[in-house]
Amino acid sequence: MPSVQLKQSELIASLKEMQGVLVAFSGGVDSSVLLAAAHEALGDSVVAVTGTSAAFPAHDLESAIKVSSQLEVHWVTLASGEFEDPNYRSNPPNRCYFCKKSLFTKLTRMAAEKCIPFVVEGSNADDLSDIRPGLAAASELGVRSPFIELGIDKAMIRRLAQSFGLPNWDKPSSPCLASRIPYGDQITPERLSRIDRSESCLRGMGFRQVRVRDHGTLARVEVMPEDMKLCLDLQYRQKIVGACQDAGYTFVTLDLRGYRTGAMNEVLDRRETPHLD
Repeated sequence: MPSVQLKQSELIASLKEMQGVLVAFSGGVDSSVLLAAAHEALGDSVVAVTGTSAAFPAHDLESAIKVSSQLEVHWVTLASGEFEDPNYRSNPPNRCYFCKKSLFTKLTRMAAEKCIPFVVEGSNADDLSDIRPGLAAASELGVRSPFIELGIDKAMIRRLAQSFGLPNWDKPSSPCLASRIPYGDQITPERLSRIDRSESCLRGMGFRQVRVRDHGTLARVEVMPEDMKLCLDLQYRQKIVGACQDAGYTFVTLDLRGYRTGAMNEVLDRRETPHLD
């Protein structure tokens, strides 16, 4: 395994060659490491931009504020605008393409206005093994993915985050809230709001990694396998049900398979949806 120091040096050198970057900054560990490295490589020639919308979890915005403040970088937010696209709202399997196309289009325009040579984003080498339509949008618009270019995976990113002293080095993954809605079901701000409210309450109960999958009036809760016993405790069970019902759900279920990434992709067949690769 390559050393953290070696990968950190390679990353900083790659960013330094770009002379100036606008970082697509979500507040997650990947984009936080990218921002920290860019700041070290380029100093004030870095702007961090967080695209906000109803699909952006509230706790990720809090993380973005905390990290950008610690790094003392120029950080701004902008409305990512994906809800303006009916293709996004209809929630097809390549939904992320339309979301990222909207965001990256705005970021590349902002970079051009500020005379910043490159827009960079935090996808990593592990993402190449999953369904990531957003990478196609990045490629079309010339947005660079330094971690993929350098073969840096998630495990290395977490080690780099520790090396940079980032507070969110062990932050669980947190994709956009729309990923909790089954493909083909309309995405609405109301659905996203009840997902966010439910998950926020469950994290407040001590569940670090949790998903509330939205099936209309039914909430399907995913927690880590080691947390299953906690969910079966009467007191916790009542709190979970109460939190989800307060957010707007009628029925609340526990997924016995537990939390897993890309759960909504399990209904897809890559042979039938080659555009996702």
